[in-house]
Amino acid sequence: QVQLVESGGGLGQAGGSLALSCAASGNTFTIHTMGWFRRAPGKEREFVASIRWNGGNTDYADSVKGRFTISRDNAKNTVYLQMNILKPEDTAVYNCAAGFWRSGLVKYDYWGQGTQVIVSS
Repeated sequence: QVQLVESGGGLGQAGGSLALSCAASGNTFTIHTMGWFRRAPGKEREFVASIRWNGGNTDYADSVKGRFTISRDNAKNTVYLQMNILKPEDTAVYNCAAGFWRSGLVKYDYWGQGTQVIVSS
């Protein structure tokens, strides 16, 4: 079992910055990848960014590449998402998720409660 608690987010302005944090607890030693996802109003959940728990390899959605940065602090069992050059279309509920390597794929089994990000134009 892994528990995830997100913090940060809130209201930001277009062109500005916001930061999210996701603190993991429980069996964190089994985590393979941590990911950030988001769901905008009326849309399906989409992948934002991910980072390997060990090694730090990162991956980003094209829509956030060059603007968002995912990082982790293994000592604190925390993953961060720094969001710069915000756009109104970044408005969404953001969730972090813990992924595990199974059958050649990363399966996200545990999810945080979500944190709202609203970007005004």
